[in-house]
Amino acid sequence: MTHVAVMGTGSWGTAFSGVLSDAGCTVTMWARREEMAEQINAGCNLEYMPDLRLPETVRATTDPVAACKGADIVVLAVPSQTLRSNLAEWGHAIPGGADVVSLMKGVELGTTKRMSEVIAEVARVDPKRIVILSGPNLAPEIAARQPAASVIACVDMAGADRVAAACATPTFRPYTSTDVVGAEVCGATKNVVGLAVGMAEGMGFGDNTKATIITRGLAETTRLGLALGAEPETFLGLAGVGDLIATCMSPLSRNHRFGVRLGQGMAVDEVIAVTRQTSEGVKSCESILKLAQDHGVEMPIVEQVVAVVRDGHSAKDIGPRLMSRDLKPEKS
Repeated sequence: MTHVAVMGTGSWGTAFSGVLSDAGCTVTMWARREEMAEQINAGCNLEYMPDLRLPETVRATTDPVAACKGADIVVLAVPSQTLRSNLAEWGHAIPGGADVVSLMKGVELGTTKRMSEVIAEVARVDPKRIVILSGPNLAPEIAARQPAASVIACVDMAGADRVAAACATPTFRPYTSTDVVGAEVCGATKNVVGLAVGMAEGMGFGDNTKATIITRGLAETTRLGLALGAEPETFLGLAGVGDLIATCMSPLSRNHRFGVRLGQGMAVDEVIAVTRQTSEGVKSCESILKLAQDHGVEMPIVEQVVAVVRDGHSAKDIGPRLMSRDLKPEKS
């Protein structure tokens, strides 16, 4: 039986723990707080997944060493901008032969490193054992066992195959890939596009506007990914357009909901105060823009989201700025 350590007890980490259990794995989750570990050991996570009943094969501990002990797979499910500090604290506990799976979708502030790069650097994990899971994975729907699929990407196909076998269930279908760069670029950038679509909805714009932002957002994502060495096919698959549609259009998407409030005129700090949470797009948009600039890639939608999130511009300014750009062929 495969033993999996899931490091983090947020919505997606908890939902994916249920998937792993359904697939026949035993799961030990690492919780930072004792009360959270107690909840999970009682079969629930009232803070993040109140409707999900966790089976007895999912347990929790506040000891990261105990969580990782004997793990065949270690799943990292912490916020992307805290990955480095978390790994500095307990990365040494990851078993040398374990596959390390990233559920995170972001680009690190300051370094512009992708999550796989941070894992390799801080925890000294061989890239052949670093696996990226990306796709349309709205946690409440996964927890409710609604049919969904994802991409499992690893530079070593054998690693992707091992993780895919450990999470395949009648309602969760993994597809494998070796395009780690593409999967990570798609996963990070779609959050920023989701913010932009949410802003458009918050301002009262309809489906034409939202479809335009999604399509051009995909073009921006593809440009960045190709500049970093990704495979073109990835952007038309589950990690690309699939995840982009779910993030941009679903009210379950945290990035979409956050963007709606920004479009309604709220400032970032006001949204955080009301919702008591932020979004990965808010956290990563600046680092994604810096990564694009460093590689000479033009990303006007991301640029305008940064203007709102970082510089405090009104969301109402985005439309006129984007619509007044120079005319050019669609494929450029």
